[in-house]
Amino acid sequence: MAISLVKGQTIDLRKNDQGEEFDLSTVTIGLGWDVKKQPASGGFLGKLFSSGQKEAEYDLDAIAMLLDANGKVADLGRTVTTNDGRSIRLYEGDVIFFNSMRHPSGHIWLTGDNRTGAGDGDDEQIIVKLDELDQRYQKILFLVTIYQGRQNNQHFGLIENAFIRAVDKRGKEIAKFNLSGDSTYNGMCSMTFAEIYRKDGTWKFRAIGEPHQSDSFIDELKKRVYS
Repeated sequence: MAISLVKGQTIDLRKNDQGEEFDLSTVTIGLGWDVKKQPASGGFLGKLFSSGQKEAEYDLDAIAMLLDANGKVADLGRTVTTNDGRSIRLYEGDVIFFNSMRHPSGHIWLTGDNRTGAGDGDDEQIIVKLDELDQRYQKILFLVTIYQGRQNNQHFGLIENAFIRAVDKRGKEIAKFNLSGDSTYNGMCSMTFAEIYRKDGTWKFRAIGEPHQSDSFIDELKKRVYS
């Protein structure tokens, strides 16, 4: 049975307290969320006009940072120019995100970008072959950002049913950490959800749930490179 985590709780991913063992050769880190339904304006005209309005699109992005023994991102990748002339930085480095979805090792990748959070189940998934991950990587940090959240006045106070979960190769859910948007998340446009790290020959999962005002992961990345 999967463990429902609380903020700050740490568990062993390979084996739970009931003795159940999990296959970590491939682990799916699933993230999901819903946008709160906004109440319609008062009166008949408010309901009439609001019924024809399209709900705002929330583009939440999942990011994974591979960290070394010092808690740093060692490889920032390179800058490439696409066919349409765009410059993409951090390409094929130790940060997995929407512009660099697969690590060069092939041991961790992002499956795709969900722009709405609609529907049940995971909205984004990061797949990790934990047993094959190079020893120089001691920790994986998982974040979610709201793209242009500050510009569009979108924040985690307007997000509900947010979660991160870990599922083993056989499809068994190991653990799940649920977050509900409340007033403490107002104005917060990114979130450090959780981390996985090596300890005593196994992998640990820690629920974090730390919100940030920035709508970019670059601020967190700077701390993992320069501080």
